[in-house]
Amino acid sequence: MGRNRPLVIVTRRLPEIIEARMMELFETRLNDTDQPMTREQLREAMQSADVLVPTVTDRIDAKLLAHAGPRLRLIANYGTGVDNIDVDAAYKRGITVTNTPGVLTEDTADMTMALILAVSRRLVEGERLVRSGKWSGWSPTSMLGHRLWGKRLGILGMGRIGTAVARRARGFGLAIHYHNRRRVHEDLEQELEATYWESLDQMLARIDILSVNCPHTPATYHLLSARRLKLLRPHAILVNTSRGEVVDEVALTRMLRNKELAGAGLDVFEHEPAINPKLRELPNVVLLPHMGSATIEGRIDMGEKVIINIKTFVDGHRPPDRVLPSMV
Repeated sequence: MGRNRPLVIVTRRLPEIIEARMMELFETRLNDTDQPMTREQLREAMQSADVLVPTVTDRIDAKLLAHAGPRLRLIANYGTGVDNIDVDAAYKRGITVTNTPGVLTEDTADMTMALILAVSRRLVEGERLVRSGKWSGWSPTSMLGHRLWGKRLGILGMGRIGTAVARRARGFGLAIHYHNRRRVHEDLEQELEATYWESLDQMLARIDILSVNCPHTPATYHLLSARRLKLLRPHAILVNTSRGEVVDEVALTRMLRNKELAGAGLDVFEHEPAINPKLRELPNVVLLPHMGSATIEGRIDMGEKVIINIKTFVDGHRPPDRVLPSMV
C-alpha cells in the first residue's frame, strides 16, 4: 500500500475498544460525530484513504467508486450484508471488499424470536395499555394473542441466521418449513425436522408465521411482492430482521391495515430510517430501529473481524472474509 501504517478511515463510531485497537495498529481517522457521512465526505475519504471502513448507512456505488484515489485498495465493511457496496464495480477497479460474516447470527436469531413472540402475544400492545393507565385488571377475554406451539414457521433464507432461528423455534414447538436457493444438507433437515419447499409460493400459502432471513440482492428485491404477500393467510404474521427491500412495504402496510394479515414485526424498513407513517399507526405491528444485531458482544466481534481483514490485507495476504461479485 505504500505506507507502513495505512490510513484507515472509519465512517461511524465503533465500540471504544475497537477504535483504540485500530489507532494502535493503523493511522486511523475516526468519525467522532457518529453522523452518517455525506456523499461529498465519502468521496473525500475515498480519495485519501488506503482502507475505508463503511457501514450499512454508507452507499458505496459505482459513481462514488469512480472517484476513489489510487491508494484505496480495501473496503472493509463493518457489517455482514454488502448490499450497500457495488462489489462488482469495486472488483473492476482492483479494490478488495470484505465483510464480517457469522458474528451476528445468534443475536439476530434472538431478535427474530423476540419479534415472533411480541407480535403473536401482543406484548407491545399490552405494555402500552399498562403505561396508559387504562388497564382495569385481568379479564378472561382481554389481550388475547395466539399460541406458538404447533404453528408452522416458514423461513425465507436458510443460511446461518435462518438455521439459528429454526433451532430456537423448535424449542417453542414450531414446525419448520423453509425456502432457500439450495436445499440444506439432509442431516440438518433431519435435525430440525424441516420441510423444504422448492416453490416459495406454495410455502407461503401454508404457513402461520413467516421469518425473512435472506440477504438483499438484485434477485431478492421485493421478493415478497404484493402478489406473494397475498398468498399468506389472514391469520399469518410476518417478521423481518434481514433487509427491508426484500418486502414490498407499501403492499404490506395496505394488507395490515385491511386486516388481510394478522400482524408484523419489523426491525428493518425499505427506505430506512424513513418509515411509512401509515405503518407507524398500526397497533398490530411491532417496529424496531434496526437493532437485531445490537449487542455489545456482536459489535466488538464485528470490529475484530474488520481489524483481522485489514491486517491480513496489509500484510500481503488474502483477507479471510473477502467478498467477490459472484457471492453477492
